[in-house]
Order: sequence, then C-alpha cells, then structure tokens
Amino acid sequence: MAITFQYNKTSLQRMEKQLKVRRNALPILKNKEAALRVEVKKAKKQAEAMQQRLQQSMEEHSDITHFWDRFDFSLLEVNDVTLDVRKIAGVKTPILDTVEFNRRPFMLFNRSAWYADLRSLLEEWTELVLKRKLLWRRMELLEQARKKTTQKVNLYEKVQIPDYEDAIRKIKRYLEDEENLAKAAQKIVKKRKEESTGL
Repeated sequence: MAITFQYNKTSLQRMEKQLKVRRNALPILKNKEAALRVEVKKAKKQAEAMQQRLQQSMEEHSDITHFWDRFDFSLLEVNDVTLDVRKIAGVKTPILDTVEFNRRPFMLFNRSAWYADLRSLLEEWTELVLKRKLLWRRMELLEQARKKTTQKVNLYEKVQIPDYEDAIRKIKRYLEDEENLAKAAQKIVKKRKEESTGL
C-alpha cells in the first residue's frame, strides 16, 4: 500500500511524525520478537520434557500395565480443571493450576490391591498429559505472536520506514524547488523593476 501525501509543509510534518513513531517502535518490536523466540523454544523444551517424563513413568510401570484391561475406569473421573493465565511478552498463555478428580470409592476386599496403585498412576498420567497439552498450546500461542511481530518488524523495516523516508525526500525536494522558483521569480521581477526605473 503506497503512502498518500501532499506536497506541503503540513503533510511533511505528518510524514516525519509517522516516521518517528515507526523508528521508535522498531527496536521494541525487535526485542519482543527475540523474547518470543526464546519463550517458544523454552515452551517446546518443557513440553518435550513433560512427554519424556510421561513416557518414562509409563515404562517404569510397564509391569502393571497388563492389569489395565481389568481396571474399572469409572472409579476415576476428571471433575474439574482449573487454569491460570500467565502473560509472557504480552501474550496470555494458559497454565494448569489444579485438576480435581472425582474418586469413586471401592472396597479393597472386592478389588485387587493393585487397583489403588493404578488409580493414583492414572491421576498422575492425566495431570502430565494435561500439562503437556497446555505447554504445546502455550508454544502455539507464542509462535503465532512471534510470527505477527516478525511481520510487523518486516513491514516497518522493509516497507513503511523506506516509504516514509522517500515521501519526505520528495516533499522536501518539491518545497525546495518551489522556494527556488519563487526566489528566481522575485529576482526577475526585481531586475525588471530596476530596468524599468533605471531607464
């Protein structure tokens, strides 16, 4: 989109003001982009660590996984998930606060001893999965914000700032040419007056 301007001092002042705003905003946007880039990597690393932790826990408890087909999954339900919001470089991201489980009671003499272990293991894994999902979501949100910020940096740096500089240069040249023409016209008028009065 080309910048529209007029060849006058008011337009020149407006262009200079817009250029100043963009030049002042550019370093801030670059810093935000760098901070977002770091936070995206950090969130990705945390999500991968959470995945690894889940995988490791599953491997550690592989000896009791053959009991899953006999486990009554209705004994444990996720009742409520409470999220908190944390701002990272101006971007609101979700964080897991608490997971509330609905633990239905069961009689130990009716069930095997491993039921309690599987239920607590299921709770742990559910929390890990939720945390991992939220970390991936945080990474996605931060990545979207980083892309938008990068686009804005590129827009300012490669399009708008050069366009405003070009417009200012054109307006200044036009005003200088107009001033030079006015001075030349004044000299001609002055010279003609002197010639007519001098005769």
